[in-house]
Amino acid sequence: MDCLASTRHKQGRLIGKMENIGFELQTEAQLEILTQDIIMTSEIEGEHLDFQQVRSSVARKLGLDIGGLVNSDRHIDGLVEVMTDATNLNNELSVDRLLGWHNAMFPAGFGGLYKIKVGCWRDDSTGPMQVVSGPLGRERVHFQAPPANDVANQMEKYTGWFNTPTQYDQIIKAAIGHLWFITIHPFEDGNGRIARVLTDMLLSQSDGLGIRFYSMSVQIRKERSEYYNILEKTQKGMLDITPWINWFINCLNRALDSSLDILDTVLFKHRYWTKYRGVRINDRQEKLITRLMDGFKGKLTTSKWAKMAKCSQDTALRDIQDLMNKGMMTQNIGKGKNTSYDLNKLL
Repeated sequence: MDCLASTRHKQGRLIGKMENIGFELQTEAQLEILTQDIIMTSEIEGEHLDFQQVRSSVARKLGLDIGGLVNSDRHIDGLVEVMTDATNLNNELSVDRLLGWHNAMFPAGFGGLYKIKVGCWRDDSTGPMQVVSGPLGRERVHFQAPPANDVANQMEKYTGWFNTPTQYDQIIKAAIGHLWFITIHPFEDGNGRIARVLTDMLLSQSDGLGIRFYSMSVQIRKERSEYYNILEKTQKGMLDITPWINWFINCLNRALDSSLDILDTVLFKHRYWTKYRGVRINDRQEKLITRLMDGFKGKLTTSKWAKMAKCSQDTALRDIQDLMNKGMMTQNIGKGKNTSYDLNKLL
């Protein structure tokens, strides 16, 4: 398959680049990747997590001493634990590990507003497990999972296959593993998120690395409609899963392209702070610069600076002008209310 060869080539190039940037920057890149991975895998399911909480939880797990850490709730800490456990190359998949992941992901025992059975397989006590959409009375059934009384048997087969080396490429195994788990749908909630964790686990084994340098979840979030469409077509179709495997490999290919942008951001941060290491700035300025580096959207104005820093607009203007005088920021074209600013990227 040409797409598989292309993906393998990009995978090798990315790993080579990451190995050449040193341990400190590798860890920073892992912080960015894991943070986005956790946020996006939840967004795919319609759940929006607090960015600062996720980033702080990941940083603490990685042992990174970064500024601005905030407290994170048990749900987010549980997701971080699951992600880091899955990419540990010394771990095999077992039923106990899967049930433990489920417990960690739902520490309060709720999926959204509803009480769910946590740390055990679904029992279908309220009827067959179905994936549906649409208003009450006009629901559309996208997929109906196998009967609950067969889940334990199916999962024993699944974990055995998962841990057994195969003759085909590990990326193809990751595609099959994702689809198979989603089709069994063993839990009352969280099946999509755990399927993507299992994908990361198999891809980590494929890389031979215990850290993530790219994220399938980020790319799937960008292509969420296509993701659900190809899953539905495959699950409702015959036994041919080739279209799903092709989509999965091409999605991974695009995920590898996106990861290069994240690497560029990490390298920019490193060059920026290295260049301005001896320059004295206040805590407010440092916090806002970090915020800009972490993906600030839109144009930065004095009013936005004042709002984020919780200061007056006069103070915000003095902060910005001070950074411009020190060469750390530049003013974009525009006057009056249209005046905006950006970090100096001419390093």
